[in-house]
Amino acid sequence: MADTEASLREERLKSALWYSIGQFVDEECLRQNLNATPQFIGALTELVYTQISNTSRDLETFAKHAGRAVVHTDDVMLLSRRNEGLESVLKTFVEEIRAEEGRAAPRAGAGAKWRGKAAVGRGKGRGRK
Repeated sequence: MADTEASLREERLKSALWYSIGQFVDEECLRQNLNATPQFIGALTELVYTQISNTSRDLETFAKHAGRAVVHTDDVMLLSRRNEGLESVLKTFVEEIRAEEGRAAPRAGAGAKWRGKAAVGRGKGRGRK
């Protein structure tokens, strides 16, 4: 029964994603005088859904590794580390949000205890001694 509910929920999520992507693609096609087939929209939906699934799994793993049940900003920043453009945009966004809230950006190395241990353990020399 729970398996059926999960399957139904996944199909509903995919349908909502397909609808949103279809709307976006239709708008862009009209704007640029192009056409997109339903097969293209379906394939793009599958690609986006797979990327979202992988990203959410990674974020959950990062949070769990840090001993938390909730995903934090640090987890998202860790995920974005291999995409310099995305990392830069996210850093700017986080700094703007923190400035609006009146919070200062955390200093480098502050926070999770594992950062220092991992950096020293890998010979990077950036961790606390």
